[in-house]
Amino acid sequence: MSQITEQQILEALKSVRDPDRDSDIVSLSMISGLVIKDGNVGFAIEVDPQRGPKMEPLRKAAEDVVHALPGVLSVTAVLTAHSAAGSAPPPQQAAAAAPPRQSPPQAAGAQRQLVPGVGAIVAVASGKGGVGKSTTAANLSLALSRIGLKVGLLDADIYGPSQPRMLGISGRPSSPDGKILKPMENFGIKCMSMGFLVAEDTPMIWRGPMVQSALQQMLRDVEWGELDVLIVDMPPGTGDAQLTMAQQVPLAGAIIVSTPQDIALLDARKGLNMFRKVDVPVLGIIENMSVFICPNCGHESHIFSHGGAKKEAESLGMDFLGEMPLHIDIRVTSDEGRPIVVSAPDGEHAKRYIDIAKSVWERLSADKAGARQSPTIVMQ
Repeated sequence: MSQITEQQILEALKSVRDPDRDSDIVSLSMISGLVIKDGNVGFAIEVDPQRGPKMEPLRKAAEDVVHALPGVLSVTAVLTAHSAAGSAPPPQQAAAAAPPRQSPPQAAGAQRQLVPGVGAIVAVASGKGGVGKSTTAANLSLALSRIGLKVGLLDADIYGPSQPRMLGISGRPSSPDGKILKPMENFGIKCMSMGFLVAEDTPMIWRGPMVQSALQQMLRDVEWGELDVLIVDMPPGTGDAQLTMAQQVPLAGAIIVSTPQDIALLDARKGLNMFRKVDVPVLGIIENMSVFICPNCGHESHIFSHGGAKKEAESLGMDFLGEMPLHIDIRVTSDEGRPIVVSAPDGEHAKRYIDIAKSVWERLSADKAGARQSPTIVMQ
């Protein structure tokens, strides 16, 4: 199979013309973020915000001409709401086209067609990096599977995807029709990640709207099938990607992961408050790296303090889902692609994750049945 080149793709895209600007999308500098890996092609098409809703035919046309090239296995094109070069709208038009700060509550329901067949979408989030959020998301997904549920895992961290390594999955997703991707799978978990489409050492130099579009397409253009739960490993912080998931995806709830120390709890509170502002119920808080137990002598050390997340949950009137220790086995098994829930399924750590999974599923089931009110969050 011949290897496709960037120049070949750009030449093909020159045949796609912007219907309103009498030129092709390459000459108009509308193509950006072009990524090629093993026959899989991805790129963004930058359009004026006010024209975005009517540009779907152009996006599909761009995908089709690239997919027709020899050596191309799949194509993912995303529309991004940027003003094209030389055509910035007047300030009053830009203000009119700008999205509202907060989507109305019914917006989430309007987007439900993004993921048909998925019972509940749950975000695993943190206010800052380095608290073990991705490790928690992977083990929680596996624990939910262990209790008999059909589970998927979406790695929403476009800039730093880690789930392919954590789940021990290599290769690339297939696409029989060049448009819909089949998720990768291991340990009974379906997974999709930008890490399957680009090399580990390839930086994703994408603007915020490009990331937003990629996230929407990883939900909409992936054959997830029938799932009880789709866990979303969110990127750390409260930026564009987080708001996209919180405002435009029908999240059944969010789980906040934090370490016990004050600075992590401060950032966790910001993440929690973000979900509160967009009417996403927070299912509870997990305290990660709660205590270090010396593997040689058994001595307990509270390296990151202890109990802070539990106290925070109590002060906010929220559920505390449990605590996980700082243990080398959890780290090593995640790095090796066999998380602790599958590598030591009868161990103490796996049992803790399973207990958390049961609590999460009970809360989701109660919410679905209308038997449980979302907790009132009181900011002090």
